[in-house]
Amino acid sequence: MARLIRTEKEVEGNYTEQWIVVDEDPVAQWPSGPLEIVGRPLARVDGAERARGEAVYTADLQLPGMLHVAVLRSPHAHARVTQLDLARASEAPGVRAVLTPDDLDVLTREPGYPGAAIAAVAADTYDLAAEALELADIEWEVLQPLLDPDEAVQQGSLIDEPERYDRGNVEQGFAEADVVVETEYRTQTVLHNSMETHQSVCQWEGDLLNVYTSTQYIWGVRAETAAKLGLPEDKVRVVCHYMGGGFGAKNHPGEYTFIAAELAKRTGRPVRCALTRREENLTTGNRHATIQRLKVGAKADGTLTALVGDFVMAVGWRGFKSWTAGPMKMLYHCPNVSTVEYGAKVNTGPNAAFRAPGFVEGTFGLECLLDELAAKLEIDPLELRRRNHSDSDLVDDRPYSSKNLIECYRRAEPHWEKRDEVRARSNGPWKHGIGMASQIWFGAGGPPSYAWVRVGSDGRALVVTAMQDIGTGTKTAMAQIAAEELGLPVDRVQVSIGDSARGPYAAISAGSSTTPSMGPAVRAAAHDAARQIIEIAAQRYHKEERVLSLKGGNVVSADGGSWPIEEVTGLLDDAQILGKGARGPNPTGMRVLTFGVQVAEVAVDVETGEVRVDKIVAVHDVGRVINPLGASSQVEGGVIQGLGHTFSEDRLLDPNTGAVLNQTLDAYKMPTIADVPEIVTDLIDVPDEHLTNLGSKGLGEPPIIPTSAAVANAIRDATGADVRSLPISREEMLRALAEAKEKEKTREAPTAV
Repeated sequence: MARLIRTEKEVEGNYTEQWIVVDEDPVAQWPSGPLEIVGRPLARVDGAERARGEAVYTADLQLPGMLHVAVLRSPHAHARVTQLDLARASEAPGVRAVLTPDDLDVLTREPGYPGAAIAAVAADTYDLAAEALELADIEWEVLQPLLDPDEAVQQGSLIDEPERYDRGNVEQGFAEADVVVETEYRTQTVLHNSMETHQSVCQWEGDLLNVYTSTQYIWGVRAETAAKLGLPEDKVRVVCHYMGGGFGAKNHPGEYTFIAAELAKRTGRPVRCALTRREENLTTGNRHATIQRLKVGAKADGTLTALVGDFVMAVGWRGFKSWTAGPMKMLYHCPNVSTVEYGAKVNTGPNAAFRAPGFVEGTFGLECLLDELAAKLEIDPLELRRRNHSDSDLVDDRPYSSKNLIECYRRAEPHWEKRDEVRARSNGPWKHGIGMASQIWFGAGGPPSYAWVRVGSDGRALVVTAMQDIGTGTKTAMAQIAAEELGLPVDRVQVSIGDSARGPYAAISAGSSTTPSMGPAVRAAAHDAARQIIEIAAQRYHKEERVLSLKGGNVVSADGGSWPIEEVTGLLDDAQILGKGARGPNPTGMRVLTFGVQVAEVAVDVETGEVRVDKIVAVHDVGRVINPLGASSQVEGGVIQGLGHTFSEDRLLDPNTGAVLNQTLDAYKMPTIADVPEIVTDLIDVPDEHLTNLGSKGLGEPPIIPTSAAVANAIRDATGADVRSLPISREEMLRALAEAKEKEKTREAPTAV
């Protein structure tokens, strides 16, 4: 019997309440620890298809008669189009249609950042479209760009109202403090650089619009596209079978989808609008830069008494200010906290969600501040964090559904205790050290999410849900969950995803929410199918249902007897068993979060400023682990991306014009295999007993969060230098070393009598 309830859903810290329909009798959690299939390493079920080039991404799609789009984009950070004439472009060879700002509202005559879309041309090939754009007659009034985020705040140029948070009394907290540390940290703008650029292929079939797109949210693209075009949602079909990276930037349709849809309507042909690499690094989003002015007070024993943070985020021309103050508000038990966050509207490309937006930046500032405090108090940094551990959420005054951060610290301790041994390796200009940083993030996911499981007479199962696997291996995890519940080998379970017209509603793949949102629905559907198989077997073999179970591809009786599942399902001939499942509610009145700690070993050449990361130990608490092999890959990917943020990735702007100077991958340096240290993954793997029938939380984002802070703290341990700005270039490192040397001279100078 179905039951209607109101529950809470969380994605990246945004909480919404909604009605859902759930079954009366929820499926009980499996026991803790590895099972037959769940909790054991498994190579990706679609790995061979990807490796052999058989997987069809949006970038690979070729439809008969398909046209290609080139977009005219602003070369200026701030300007007005005073004249635009596309007559010559429309008459160029191969051109089938053109669009101006008068035709489509995602095109503009007043661009506020370099790369803003002005006009578009559809032609038989991309080269023909691009050549036609060169014939466009356009004149500009170039305006002075606003590029400095502090200046934007002073002028009141903000994305939205400043966000303020207060608890306790910070003035009293600082009055009670024995030590106060106040400093400023900065982080840079980082670009997503997904291997598959943002793109859509749109095709009209009568009044039905097919959208083939590289997206993290099939159903969100469907809803937004339908709303903008004034269509019923069931008149928009969205397809994404394989997706080449997103990291948060592909949660929405994007201008390219609406351009392709309009040109497809005008030409009666399928149209591809695919961004080039240069366009990708101009207009599709970024992790915005931050300025963090932080202050902490503590008693002599390390107890935090007050935390204050003033956060300025360089959001860009549009977007949102990420939750940079989140770690300061949530990570430690501090009774007095005050933060203010400003989203500066400046003439740069818009930001977009980027793998733990805000928490990566905010953790860098907070965790470096904590280490500076520990040094001043002469307290071990790990011990300082233990002393300020929080047993409940102080922001919403809720208990945690589960928290194993203390266990993370315990497992990290053997690596942390090697500090003297590592420092002893210092030789000549090379100084060695160890640093650490804690992590907090979301990862509950939530309803609604649905799945179907179909079992045929051959005893093989098909899982059907219109979710997306954005490269994280979620498809494999769903196969494992269904196989475990059905007692089948994984090779007898197929997973069909990626098509809004071929499966039920599924959650967004963002906010570390895919597995905790979709996994419980898949298990519930598999449980429903398994129940039906057992009912049939009980009648066929004259057994009580309670003595029957599914294991190893067989129906097994506790009082003797075993029959292949296909022997039971084979009785149905052409009939099929259909199981359905829905994701249940999150625990009422609890905060579901993930936790962790990373320990970094580094070596620093104090003469040249070169930094080498030798090892990262990542210990994370994310509930039940479905696939340890896939999970360790997620951790490694997060750490590597975090190292790029730490050392080399940085969008560079002309300080006068706002032009982006490093639009291509030869100028924008991402980490390569030569930059990857030894990475040790240690997952707690304890199910959250309050969270769904799986007890699994999300793992996509936690591994990137503490990496920069752990490395910066290791540099301080090795050299005494306080790194306060990302990326840690050689210039920044040499600056920090020189500052540390001057401080040392001041401390050693004799006091005047």
